[in-house]
Amino acid sequence: MKVYLDNCCFNRPYDDQSNLRIRLETEAKLKIQEETRNGAFELIWSYILDYENSRNPFKERREQIVEWRKYTVEDVVETKEVLGVAAMLQKQGIKKMDSLHIACAIQAGADYFLTTDDGVLKKATFIQGIRVTDPIGFIKEVLA
Repeated sequence: MKVYLDNCCFNRPYDDQSNLRIRLETEAKLKIQEETRNGAFELIWSYILDYENSRNPFKERREQIVEWRKYTVEDVVETKEVLGVAAMLQKQGIKKMDSLHIACAIQAGADYFLTTDDGVLKKATFIQGIRVTDPIGFIKEVLA
């Protein structure tokens, strides 16, 4: 099963863990990463993840996140197809960066697109054959 985690997911463990939702999403995301290392899931990476991660002002976080590239089965680059899908998603009200992430996931044939971004979760639950959910929803659907 192919999964794409957006930048929000990768950064979730660095957020304020005093909020229960954030703590639960963090635990779910860490479990997904553990299962990915164990071979249960195929992780997809993209040029947009590289771009967003490069803009993280915290060097340690950037370095920790980029380490996940070594677990990926595919690294999606910008293509006309990716940009076309992203443009279509933007017409549905999804923000530019989010639409590029989702378009990369679609290009790679991901089964799931995981995010903690409420804006994305409200606008997209199933797009072009890919399920959009948060880490907790993914755990409930796939590992429960």
